[in-house]
Amino acid sequence: MNYLLITADQWRGDCLSVAGHPVVRTPNLDQLASEAVRFDRHYANAAPCSPARACLYTGLYQMNNRVCMNGSPLSSRHDTLALAFRRLGYNPTLFGYTDQSADPAQLSPQDPNLTSYEGLLPGFDWRVKMSDDQKVWLSWLTTQGYPDALSAPLANFHVPPDGVDDPPAGKAPVYAAEHTETAFLVTEFERWLSEQQSNKADGRGGPGWFAHLSFIRPHPPFAVPEPFNTMYRAEQVPPFHGFGQWQKEAAQHPLLEFLFGNIAKSSFIANAEGLAREWSQQDLRAIAAIYYGLVSEVDHQLGRLMHMLKESGEWQNTVIVFTSDHGEQLGDHGLLGKYGFYDQSYHIPLIVRVPGNEDRHGYTVDRFTEAVDIFPTLLQLAGAEVPVHLDGLSLAPWLCGTPVEKWRDAVHWEYDFRDVAGLGAEHYFNLPSQFCNMSVHRDQDYKYVHFAGLEPLLFDLQSDPQENINLVNDPAKLGVRVDYAERLLRWRASHLDQSLALVALTPQGVVKANESGLS
Repeated sequence: MNYLLITADQWRGDCLSVAGHPVVRTPNLDQLASEAVRFDRHYANAAPCSPARACLYTGLYQMNNRVCMNGSPLSSRHDTLALAFRRLGYNPTLFGYTDQSADPAQLSPQDPNLTSYEGLLPGFDWRVKMSDDQKVWLSWLTTQGYPDALSAPLANFHVPPDGVDDPPAGKAPVYAAEHTETAFLVTEFERWLSEQQSNKADGRGGPGWFAHLSFIRPHPPFAVPEPFNTMYRAEQVPPFHGFGQWQKEAAQHPLLEFLFGNIAKSSFIANAEGLAREWSQQDLRAIAAIYYGLVSEVDHQLGRLMHMLKESGEWQNTVIVFTSDHGEQLGDHGLLGKYGFYDQSYHIPLIVRVPGNEDRHGYTVDRFTEAVDIFPTLLQLAGAEVPVHLDGLSLAPWLCGTPVEKWRDAVHWEYDFRDVAGLGAEHYFNLPSQFCNMSVHRDQDYKYVHFAGLEPLLFDLQSDPQENINLVNDPAKLGVRVDYAERLLRWRASHLDQSLALVALTPQGVVKANESGLS
């Protein structure tokens, strides 16, 4: 059996037409969902990229893998999805990036891998390295009719020929639709796939192949070529959640005040100057329309990918997982990016296709699932033992139609706003780094947000689904606050690092919790 793990970067969970989005159209993912199981309430466990992916790749919550920010090293003591499949005889191959920093304890202080957080997750072989400088894509562009691609600043490739797209209007960048980063990775995967088929024909195929396509889009900078840049209009964008004024949003909590004072326009529109809070509601709608175009551009390339799998004969022999690392605020509550406690930054898509499960095709799961569930799911589908210490739950019962007697009734995520190198948040809040973090307990009824060094938050999701009214100091909600604080504490206490805590050495040898009926 083959395994194809596809991640898009910064893809909101609601931005699928199959999920009911009133504007966005994703026909190829809709088609995939019709032949797969879609998880409608799937959430990332952390943000931004490195912490989110660490949860996905290790099956551990941030409190256990301890990748707290872009640049936090991933300890070599942790197993990874790629290492697990390598033990099964696969050669996990990466197209793109994993953003996992090397463990300094394993390297010389002079090792250049210690100068970047864009490292390779242990267990993977790199077929295409797509780092922040995107040199490999730019190099390819020089062969596609863009001779200056490597000599010009990268940001210049994401702006229209007549200058910076600010105020945002969806102007097309200098490259064409067939030359996007996504198109490049799909093209490289096609070449690699033909090599795998040649190996199989020569009797060197092993149990199958494992590939990870890690797409950068729809991550900023928000720029997309024709026809995707005009596919959606600002006027079509649904109303934003929140107050419509950044000052009112910032007054909700000190973390929001800090974010509005620090998020730069250039993080979203290449070469733009100033703070993102300066953009009007109309500007934010224009940015959302560009983002929708990026989503549809990736969907278009996924159509290419699905076609080549079918043409090659691999479609019926390949497990496909499509998901994202984290979401995107996209103007909701006046924010752009992925931060803090709002659902938009953590609700992400998940579609899983298992060949042969036709009776489950088109099925939608509306229970809470999390990024940490991917690791144990793929292990169980591969027939491998699932380590007892993983925080995630296997989704295989949902995929195979097996009755599920017990399941989580809430999701959790963590967000660290520490800045170990620059100490920006630490100075702003007058807190040590280890106090610059928060954890969320979110169920059907309430969302409780606990900060190590700041005031908590409480939202009644039934009466206030947009999370505009913080009830944490409402005397009538004191009992709810205490109840949800205890629920969060129970979650943390039950998921503290269990890698050896669920193992006992006995006169009969090593006993694991699930073998003794304790799990």
